[in-house]
Amino acid sequence: MMAILMFIVSTVLGYLIGSFPTSFLLAKAMKGVDIRQVGSGNAGATNVLRSVGKLPALITLIVDVAKGIFVVTFIANFFYSYLPDVDYDFYRSFLGLVAVCGHIWPAWLNFRGGKGVATTLGVAIGLAPSVLLPSAFIWLVIFFTTNYVSLASILAMIAFPVIAIAFGQSIYLVLISAVICSISIYKHRENITRLLKGQENKTFLFKSKEV
Repeated sequence: MMAILMFIVSTVLGYLIGSFPTSFLLAKAMKGVDIRQVGSGNAGATNVLRSVGKLPALITLIVDVAKGIFVVTFIANFFYSYLPDVDYDFYRSFLGLVAVCGHIWPAWLNFRGGKGVATTLGVAIGLAPSVLLPSAFIWLVIFFTTNYVSLASILAMIAFPVIAIAFGQSIYLVLISAVICSISIYKHRENITRLLKGQENKTFLFKSKEV
């Protein structure tokens, strides 16, 4: 009974931490706007960059990444001592998925959050940094070649479970990263449509111009 209770408590905590509405709070505090009502309407760091500014976007990115790291390290390690019969790799991967889902569907914002990329990055840092590095390299190459954040994120997400398999990672990490990848692609469906039509916004980190 105690193990079941601790599993439920840690799952709820993972969701609540993942659902912390960083972009919404910063946009409200710094510009008095609802981040879901400006720019692309996405409650994520890229929209904060375009609609609020570079510093709040950086803070958003750092906090959203930290949420994922915190859940799969501190929360997972603390509660795992109460779960002797649960596989450690499964438990950490599961909590990572919960944190990402919290970011995407936060109860505080009527379940309208971001696309989960930054929190997924944090989860990957905590779970499999060796797999993250080549995925991050793919993101950087695609982004700096095309200036499309969405395209870079989609391709890096797709690459992650494939690289996890190639690196011999836990089957639980592979499966849950594939689930996160599928969710991310679904959340990027409007971006995919705009990319196919040549209408997607580009993001320039070192230029003020956007096309």
